[in-house]
Amino acid sequence: MAARATLTALGSALVLSALAVGGARAQTSVSVYADGRVVVRRALPQPLEKGRNSVVLKEAIDPATIFSPDTAVALVAAQARGATTQQEALARARGQTLAFAREKDTIRATVVSVEPPQYRLGDGRFLLATPGTPLFPAELVRSEPQVTLALEASRSRPRTEIAYSAAGASWEAVYQIVLADGKASVSGAATVRSQAVRADSAEVQLVAGSIARARSPQPLRGMITAQAVLAEDVVSASEQAVGETHVYQLPGRVTLEPGVPVTTALFPRAATPYLQELIVPGALPWRGFFGSAPAEPDRVPVQVWYTLKRGRGTPFGDRPLPAGTVQLYQADSAGRLQLVGEATSAHSAPGRDVRVQSGDAFDVTAERVQVDYGQEPIAPAKRGMPVRQRVTAAFRVTITNAKPAPVTVDVREARSGVWRVVESSVPSEKLSATEVRFRVPVPASGEATLTYTVQAET
Repeated sequence: MAARATLTALGSALVLSALAVGGARAQTSVSVYADGRVVVRRALPQPLEKGRNSVVLKEAIDPATIFSPDTAVALVAAQARGATTQQEALARARGQTLAFAREKDTIRATVVSVEPPQYRLGDGRFLLATPGTPLFPAELVRSEPQVTLALEASRSRPRTEIAYSAAGASWEAVYQIVLADGKASVSGAATVRSQAVRADSAEVQLVAGSIARARSPQPLRGMITAQAVLAEDVVSASEQAVGETHVYQLPGRVTLEPGVPVTTALFPRAATPYLQELIVPGALPWRGFFGSAPAEPDRVPVQVWYTLKRGRGTPFGDRPLPAGTVQLYQADSAGRLQLVGEATSAHSAPGRDVRVQSGDAFDVTAERVQVDYGQEPIAPAKRGMPVRQRVTAAFRVTITNAKPAPVTVDVREARSGVWRVVESSVPSEKLSATEVRFRVPVPASGEATLTYTVQAET
């Protein structure tokens, strides 16, 4: 008879232990997603006969997500149970006589009812409370969670394949970039952290991409663990595109145990040119009306940006890079690497440069002040439309360079809608329909001043 499809509470851990059938081992493959989801695939050595089959898994699995990837096999029903509780064991023992341990002795009583509690003693009298701590026979107790599956096979199969999804594991990519003489040495590794998965000799894949979530998987607890793989002479993770994601296969089969995160090289160390930019962000709001600013100069940050070149046809450029954390290092006068910046990066398709803001400059500073402001009404574009405003604003930006070498600083303004640069002391360069920049050279241990006037319609 088919098992009833029920949803029961999951156990506290997802245990991907090998299921022994005739001395053989189950094969486990786990895909870990950055948002906390995991997909588990199991190949059990238990063969299936044509027709209805029953398979018992001693694991805590959300039965709603179980399916068979074998097209010749369909899941008919799944029943999940956790480890046996005292109340459940007492309910199963109804009508049986059990021993109950008390402080100084043991008493025997027959379980008549669990709720309300009713226990019949050997002389026929009743106790309306539990006589003591019940001692159960082994057949009434499940020591671990289990799921009973009813599978329908259209033909006999040499093994049982199942798959399911859960929650409780995630991974992140971290890139270390060493800057020197216009070249960047780039290495990257992926680290898996889990609250749920434990496996013996499993294949592990890391999935990068933006995947929508429609259902919250069941939360689980634990750690994915394995040996760290960071040395340059080891095999790095292999990669392939699947749909609109990229899948990174960890090298070899690994045993996952609680306590130590998995860290694996994503690619061999690579060298690539890089570009550093110093940027003063603009004063204009992206859209809407803007008014006059205070007359006092305002200290504005000088942002530090780095662009890693990833041309197609190069080993580094042809690799898709998952989103992650970028750490930038540079050597001091004694050759010691110092952390000089850190930023997050988005997914980078092959051939797409990586551009990140690492922080703000220390020795290059800037002040901006609005030196003029005016507004005037302009006729509406069509009759019946509201009157528009033309705003004219003039700014002065003073950049100070305390470095012993000259620098070039970009002052950028970006705004949607109709606007333009009326005049400026440094020529403006249009980067796009919404953004312009002024490239301001600043001498060593000196300063430079940029003035510009903009007009915008609101």
